[in-house]
Amino acid sequence: MSRLQTLITSLFLLLLIQAVQAAKIDTVETYSASMNKTIKAVVMTPSNYTSSAKEFPVLYLLHGYSGNYADWVKKAPAILDAADQYQMIIVCPDGNYNSWYWDSPADPKSKYETYVANELVKWVDSKYKTVKDRSGRGITGLSMGGHGALYLAMRHQDVFGAAGSMSGGVDIRPFPKNWDMAAKLGTYAEQSERWEQNTVINLLHLLTPNALALIIDCGTEDFFFRVNENLHQKMLERNLPHDYITRPGAHNWAYWNNAVIYQLTFMQRYFNKVK
Repeated sequence: MSRLQTLITSLFLLLLIQAVQAAKIDTVETYSASMNKTIKAVVMTPSNYTSSAKEFPVLYLLHGYSGNYADWVKKAPAILDAADQYQMIIVCPDGNYNSWYWDSPADPKSKYETYVANELVKWVDSKYKTVKDRSGRGITGLSMGGHGALYLAMRHQDVFGAAGSMSGGVDIRPFPKNWDMAAKLGTYAEQSERWEQNTVINLLHLLTPNALALIIDCGTEDFFFRVNENLHQKMLERNLPHDYITRPGAHNWAYWNNAVIYQLTFMQRYFNKVK
């Protein structure tokens, strides 16, 4: 065999090994008793998941308004090897088109707070080798999902130990006519109390310093930049430790493909620290 043939064979074997060892990406069907329906999710497991005896931490990664459970794997190549690289299970739930991850007081068929923070977590823990404790669970997301991740983690600190947000709608009140939120809360004019109670920036009273490991990220050209700045300042006033990242960028997938790496690194450090 010539040196060239040997090199080609070696490269082929290397690619074959990498393919075999790649993180596994599955689309699964979960069940929500509160909404009486089956809901899809993507679950990514590390390549050593089957061979390893250990339990893995889980990161719940939420999509934005008008998206679905497949958004992250279709639009963010940065995460395709993340389960392997960061040694965690990554779950991408479906939050419906416009649930905002609330248990909607206006739409009894939309109970996505109960689904994600309760039903889905229990389902994942029953099906996978997970760290079945808040110390092994993180949650983050983009836009509507950034709001959702912080909202759920703040309200369910017994479930999640770390939370993040990328370009999150962390204060919904400046946007009373946007993104179908009125369909889930009622109009701001008629149901202002609901809006006040269900916006992240008004939930800081639920936190004590270091109760949650928190990371917040928003681009300086994003239409949510100002509300993220306001949240950051209020957290400083209340002495609530958190990582806060801004950089040039808008509300798009180019930004989120970069931002998610910071979120993953933050979550991995949290999981390793508390382990």
